[in-house]
Amino acid sequence: MARKMMNRFFLSFIVLVLSSAVFSQQQRPSASYQLVTGNSIIQSKNYYLLTLLQEIPAVKSLVSADGALAGISKTKLDLLASAMKNCKTEFFCYTDVMKFSADEIKLVGDRLAALYKPGNAIDKMTREQLIPSGAYERYNDSSPQQLLAKAWEQDANGINFAIGVYAEGRPANYPLIDSSSLNVKGRGYNQMLFTATQTIIDDCKKSTLFFLPSMMSALRFLELNERYDAADYEPMASTVNKAAFDRVKKIDWSKYKYSVIVIPGAGPNDPKVPLSGEGLLRCRIAAQRYFEGLAPFIMTSGGRVHPYKTVYSEAYEMKKYLVEQMKIPENAVIMDPHARHTTTNLRNAARLIFRYGMPFDKVALTSTSRGQSLGIGTTLADRCQKELNIVPFRVGNRLSDTEVEFYPLVAALSINPLEPLDP
Repeated sequence: MARKMMNRFFLSFIVLVLSSAVFSQQQRPSASYQLVTGNSIIQSKNYYLLTLLQEIPAVKSLVSADGALAGISKTKLDLLASAMKNCKTEFFCYTDVMKFSADEIKLVGDRLAALYKPGNAIDKMTREQLIPSGAYERYNDSSPQQLLAKAWEQDANGINFAIGVYAEGRPANYPLIDSSSLNVKGRGYNQMLFTATQTIIDDCKKSTLFFLPSMMSALRFLELNERYDAADYEPMASTVNKAAFDRVKKIDWSKYKYSVIVIPGAGPNDPKVPLSGEGLLRCRIAAQRYFEGLAPFIMTSGGRVHPYKTVYSEAYEMKKYLVEQMKIPENAVIMDPHARHTTTNLRNAARLIFRYGMPFDKVALTSTSRGQSLGIGTTLADRCQKELNIVPFRVGNRLSDTEVEFYPLVAALSINPLEPLDP
């Protein structure tokens, strides 16, 4: 009897190990996966789980029909309407309602866990959309049910952060370039909140989706701050990057040592200057390596960053310089017009290498000024862990004072909930 029990235990253990191994193999992002954009690129990039809940009919029906979840939406709308009647001078009585409370975050997590059943629409969404997207790759060691809960918590905290910065005037991670432009202490701000709240109620009153009032609040205040940065030039694969994107499929990668040469941007201090001298020199260094035949592509990386709320995109202006002045073919230049820091220069480069179907195991090259290059090779990984909570690359060999290799890592696909301008 003891032997039979031991055998059963051993078989059960083997099945558990094999099941875990199969799931581990399944739980990987897919380069062929097409991201769902829904009605808003900015929403999709920041709150991908919520976008899927909204855009997949079977999941939307399941979530909308849940009484406890629908109650959150109704309560939010009622409280927002009450704020319009009662808030006179204190704007926090609007924004506190817009945010998710800790109790609400827990309630939603519990309800999503209860609604999740193996084989149902939510399970299918998790396995066929959430995991292949890589948007929550930082949680790749979780079960599908755990991943769902963690993704929800991340989206909720991201919404709260955006409302805090862009509706309440709290400090952004980089206040000099990312802070709110609204005067929250101004005499007219309460009236703006009143009007904004009315538009949010109007947008959400026909829906019972639990997250809609809060999500629309975050998106509305990004809009009021004219912070459309995350959507700049999108969809890039069919617009500004189309020529290069189409050429990727034709490359004989064995002929090149590197997949791409990445140029991190350098913004000017003068709002009238489109491309700084530093950015120009970085372009020339990269162009020299391109003409040496080291890689089939150059990637320009940098958004509308310096000075504050500049109209010029570092990536676009560098691409323009490379094509017009350095005579690099347009189909050899890929733009990343979203990165705002050196950490996201490499993270976004890794994302585009993955999404565009370039060989992800092939080494890439950064080409930039000496100081930045030395930082990339020594301290940037630690900075990424601190600021992004992931490390999106592995450092390779140093070629010179201005060039260092890097290997992209799939962790780069993870959304950063605390950088809504480039999540």
